[in-house]
Amino acid sequence: MRKLFIACLSQAFEPAARNMEYIERRLQAFAILAVVGFPLYYFVWHDLFPQHYENLSLRLIGAALYFPIIFSDRWKGKARRYLIYYWHAVSLYALPFFFTFMLLKNHMANVWLESALIAAFVMVMLLDWLTLLLHFVLGSGLAYLAYRLTGDPTLPSLSDLAHLAIFSFAMTLGALCNYDAERIRIAQQKAMLATAGSLAHELRTPLLAIRTGAAGLAHHLPILIESYTLARANSLLVPAIRHSHLNAIHGALERIEQEALHSSAMIDILLTNARITAYPQHDDTHCSAAACVRLALQRFPFREGEQTLVSCNLEADFEFLGSMMLIVHVLFNLLKNALTHMKRDIRDSICITLMPQANKNYLVFRDTGEGIPAQRLPHIFTRFHTTSDQPHTFGAGAGIGLAFCRDVMRACNGAIECHSVAGEYTEFILSFPTAK
Repeated sequence: MRKLFIACLSQAFEPAARNMEYIERRLQAFAILAVVGFPLYYFVWHDLFPQHYENLSLRLIGAALYFPIIFSDRWKGKARRYLIYYWHAVSLYALPFFFTFMLLKNHMANVWLESALIAAFVMVMLLDWLTLLLHFVLGSGLAYLAYRLTGDPTLPSLSDLAHLAIFSFAMTLGALCNYDAERIRIAQQKAMLATAGSLAHELRTPLLAIRTGAAGLAHHLPILIESYTLARANSLLVPAIRHSHLNAIHGALERIEQEALHSSAMIDILLTNARITAYPQHDDTHCSAAACVRLALQRFPFREGEQTLVSCNLEADFEFLGSMMLIVHVLFNLLKNALTHMKRDIRDSICITLMPQANKNYLVFRDTGEGIPAQRLPHIFTRFHTTSDQPHTFGAGAGIGLAFCRDVMRACNGAIECHSVAGEYTEFILSFPTAK
């Protein structure tokens, strides 16, 4: 029952986490505006256009709460994982609580009615429908409670309560619009997935034909080459073929079949990445981390010479509660990214290490590739963010692979972190809770 409740809660607030991805790049600008605006408007409403009530302490608290968000791109590890919760807590204080409290303290003055409407407008823009309703109800309720506890005997009149009806209508309408936008987004996602499935089917058919043709050629080619060799040995009139070309034919067939297998596997990986909402359909089971790594290395379509770059330390195995298939696809993504960004020199290597601990278990995936620039590192798990300045060029990723990895790890109640130095290495740390 507890597991079902957590799963339902996670599903309900999944739009909030996804919404955070899209506004993350605007957090710093919004925080700077809040840090400047909170104290600035104290002087506007206290000195320039005096109002009935002002509170510098509340404004300084708001500015202080937003100040760390200015440096959110430097948050690391656990701090970064809790950024979304911190953002929502600060927004709850700064928007519904602060503006409702000041509205009540100023006895529904027109200036604060307009300010509260602007705050409501900002909430509609920033929050998903469920979080919007929760913020409105909780923030307004806490503001009213604080208003009564501060000893102000003045209660809003019946005419003032009419404004509450307007605010409630605005919040409800905003939530409905956001919910409708969420439904449209889900419908678009399903349509994209259906299109991707159709394209995958159309691609798999010729790939299968290529593999079948290559297998047939591989079966009959030795006979043809032997016949050619005998014909040349007996001085029959047949065109001459260089010996190196004959040897190359065998290698070409192997490469054709290997590339067809590689392309087919890449299609499977991309389709799995696109199914970003598919995880709840999988039942969690006790899985061996070492078994996941071995299966991933066995099934991944390495090109010639690539598998020799991979070394493993799987002696300290551990179990986790999750889906083996999805963790294998997480490793597929990490392998694909690492091999794509190798520097192509003798120092290239990929090392996978298991590190069980008392409270958590870790899978460390480290490669000595090109690394990730520091300015891009905070955004690599954001959906549709790519590490290329020209995302539409050949070979550039679609920006969904690492977001898929993060979603899978969250569904396992784990996490994924990345440490990198450009030009030296990239290290992903997958943390799993201990299986009970």
